[in-house]
Amino acid sequence: MRNDRGLRLEDAINETCPWSGNPIAGDSLTTYNDAVVGFCNPGCRDKFETAVRHFEAAAKEPKTDGRQLPV
Repeated sequence: MRNDRGLRLEDAINETCPWSGNPIAGDSLTTYNDAVVGFCNPGCRDKFETAVRHFEAAAKEPKTDGRQLPV
């Protein structure tokens, strides 16, 4: 089964949603580090994508003491 992003349920590295623990759904797939990751619904998928974007942005910001997190 392919979703509208061209991702396939059978390619997902997980069987249960990392947020809820429920089974993953074909309309709730995304990629992370070149792997297909599944979620139980689009809301959980979108929450994950938002969290990743926020973390990546925070990791790139210089720290006040001059340190920067490794990327």
